[in-house]
Amino acid sequence: MRLEVVLAAYARRHPEKVAVLCGGAEITYGALWQSIREVATGLAERGLGPDDKIILYLPNGLEFVQLLYAAFTLGAVAVPVTTRLTIAELSDFCQDCDAKILAFHHDQADQVAAVTELLAAREGIVVGGGAPGCSPMAALFGGIGDLPTVPAGQEDCMINYTSGTTGRPKGAIITHANVLVQHGFIHAVEWGIGGDDVFLVGTPLAHRTGLGRLTNALTLGATIVVMESFDAARTVDLIEAHRVTVMGMVPTVCRMMLPEIALAPGRCASLRRVLVTGEAFPVALKQQFIELLPDTKLVSFFAMTEAGGVTSLSHEEQFTHPTSVGRPTPGIEVRIVNDASEDLANGEIGEILVRAGQPGAFTVMKGYLNRAAETAAALRHGWLYTGDLGYLDDDGYLYIADRKKDMILSGGFNIYSKEVEGALISHGNVVDAAVVGVADEMYGEAVAAFVETSGTVSSQALIDHCRERIASYKKPKYVVFLDELPRNGVGKVLKRKLVGHAPDELKPLMEKLLKGKS
Repeated sequence: MRLEVVLAAYARRHPEKVAVLCGGAEITYGALWQSIREVATGLAERGLGPDDKIILYLPNGLEFVQLLYAAFTLGAVAVPVTTRLTIAELSDFCQDCDAKILAFHHDQADQVAAVTELLAAREGIVVGGGAPGCSPMAALFGGIGDLPTVPAGQEDCMINYTSGTTGRPKGAIITHANVLVQHGFIHAVEWGIGGDDVFLVGTPLAHRTGLGRLTNALTLGATIVVMESFDAARTVDLIEAHRVTVMGMVPTVCRMMLPEIALAPGRCASLRRVLVTGEAFPVALKQQFIELLPDTKLVSFFAMTEAGGVTSLSHEEQFTHPTSVGRPTPGIEVRIVNDASEDLANGEIGEILVRAGQPGAFTVMKGYLNRAAETAAALRHGWLYTGDLGYLDDDGYLYIADRKKDMILSGGFNIYSKEVEGALISHGNVVDAAVVGVADEMYGEAVAAFVETSGTVSSQALIDHCRERIASYKKPKYVVFLDELPRNGVGKVLKRKLVGHAPDELKPLMEKLLKGKS
């Protein structure tokens, strides 16, 4: 089964049903499928074919949806990239996946043009305007040619990049089966969502949460309302106006929305299901949300790019097991093992392993693009070694104990310490750096950097230096200067001892997060 085939079936069955609403415009399933085929024809004329890569460096909009499904229609592989990343990071992705086409918004045209290798040996498609040497998105429309039949066995649909502990991006190969099984079948059964629902997405479509809700809606024949950018007041307006029934969010979005919901909870009365993922969902935050919207059911879940959704916690379990990430989704197997891959007893902390049949066939990724060694290390004997540490209780509930990959979760976005440390160390006055997560009231976690320097440099200068090299959301919120980082006998930085070197205002934020991971 393929994603574009499912969408085409809904276009035939319900051509007049609204599929997507965005920016005040709406498009039906019939019109959406017509436009996708026209865009596919235009892309084929520009050389895109089976297994070719097309990068979608785009903000939220109908064009993202059209290009995504047009790529699927040609058997090509879409590479969604959030526009919060820098042009340098985009350049790395273009080269790593050998993209044939780069689609970007006119607003980024000058930056893209400044990095010549981005458009060398690849076609540029510009949304919202034009750019020298590139085709405007409008030029892709105009007719439907003889679209090629996708070869049997072409199963890859997306490359989703996730940073590694070394800071080097890895592209997880996601198949059509991965998406359809997860978002078209398991989620429908597990969460009770379907074609009669109206979904709302306020996060970037290029991010896992946004893609999840988009593919939920379009594989179930539902309607999705896409926000061009998140705004709490606007979100409440859209929920009321379109009678939204299902919404995905990260806890940060919940925090931002609570004051708006509190002004008039009845405006959100249509919401029946809210799906929460990302950083840990604090109990007090859940309680505030449920008190305001008692008829809305919460589902929180543990997911990762490489494995999709692994566990979920039902509405009723939000307070009976508040610190758990839930029990494995039916069909998903979870093991806790030691360094010798031996199963551990309930309550013992070890690495979390996940399996759902053959990799690529159900929910677990097919592998990493161009990373044979990393794929072999992550996928062993059919199991995905997640790099996360946790334990199971006697009732099968999973608890996350630590992040073996040294990851920080801020506002639902993954931030890897090594990547931020590398950006800091690239500054001429920084000798070494250690980055950790600290508790943050708004975003769940924030980045704190401890640095050794060889000269005078300000905190703001280092933050600005990072902003130029990595996505802005990855930059440090706090910078602490130390004469020497705490190390063990072989020179390895002891990050858990950094709390003892933190200024008084930062210590409780560090201790709160450390306590939650212990």
